[in-house]
Amino acid sequence: MARARDVELDCEALFATAAARVIEVRAEEVFAHADGILDLEDPERVHDMRVATRRLRAALEIFEPCFPRKRRRKGLKRVKALADALGARRDTDVEIELLEGVAAEVQGEDREALEALLGGIRAEQRSANEELRSYVTAKRLKKLRRRLRKLARSAAG
Repeated sequence: MARARDVELDCEALFATAAARVIEVRAEEVFAHADGILDLEDPERVHDMRVATRRLRAALEIFEPCFPRKRRRKGLKRVKALADALGARRDTDVEIELLEGVAAEVQGEDREALEALLGGIRAEQRSANEELRSYVTAKRLKKLRRRLRKLARSAAG
C-alpha cells in the first residue's frame, strides 16, 4: 500500500490555509495512481488509488467548514463516486486472490468447482473494470482535478 504523503503545514497559518494544502496533497495522491489503473494484472494500483480517495474524503469531511457548501458537496460527490467504482473493482480483486490461493491447494472436483467460481468472479471483475473505466478517463480525471483545485483555492481565499 502506498504511504500517505507528508503535508507540510505552518502551525501559525489559518485553518483554511491548512485545509487548502491538505486537499491539494491528498488530491494529487489520487491522481498519482491513475496510470495503469485498469490493468487487471496489477490490483495494487486499484488498492492504492482507493486508499487515496478515502484519505481525500476524510480531509474533505474534516475541513468541511473551510469550503463553500455547494462546491465541497459537488467535489465530495464525485470523489465518492470514484471511490465506489474503485471499491467494486477492488472487492473482486481480493476475492480472486483469496480463491486462487485456495484453488492451488485443492484437487479434483473441489478444484473444478473453485475454477468455475473463479471464472464467474473474473467476469464480475471485468464488468467492474468497465464501470471504473468511465471514471478514470483522462477527461474525467482532468475535470475532477480542476474541481478539487478550485475547491482548495476557495478555502485559502
